[in-house]
Amino acid sequence: MSEKGNGETAVFVVRTTIGQETNVAALLEAQARNKKLPIKAVLVPDGVRGYVFVEATEHRVVEQAVSGIAHVRGGTIGRITEKEIDTYLVPKKPTEGLGIGDIVEITGGPFKGEKARVGKIDGEKEEVVLELLETPYNPIPVKVRADYVRIVEKGQPPVEGVKKEEEEEEEEQKFE
Repeated sequence: MSEKGNGETAVFVVRTTIGQETNVAALLEAQARNKKLPIKAVLVPDGVRGYVFVEATEHRVVEQAVSGIAHVRGGTIGRITEKEIDTYLVPKKPTEGLGIGDIVEITGGPFKGEKARVGKIDGEKEEVVLELLETPYNPIPVKVRADYVRIVEKGQPPVEGVKKEEEEEEEEQKFE
């Protein structure tokens, strides 16, 4: 990948307004086609907000393509290497980064907004068994899709038979 006009391409980063990435990509593609610019590809990865990746032969070609497009912020930022862009192209498993004992917030389904502790992780089915924390009863185990949880706090799994200081204080207050 070099910036010389010899047919080799490089991937350039264009900064956009958050939420307008697909609109910018569509306008950029149309403008490149109208001006007959040598742009090979326009990429809008799911996990990256506020940026569009453009594969072209030269930096000035990308600058010409983005000129006058609404929601482009500051034009072309610069080049990105193949290694850096590969991190956005390989999909991440929803269970990746989750650990037993982590405190999570449920982001979808009937328990949306509830906090829970991860009890079990099923990587094949991409499901997690959670223990709801804010219930008046003993923790209730609930099976939820892993993409419906967001990590709030990394935690250690609870050790059986050992109570935390907070739990001991709560029990003492109940008896008083």
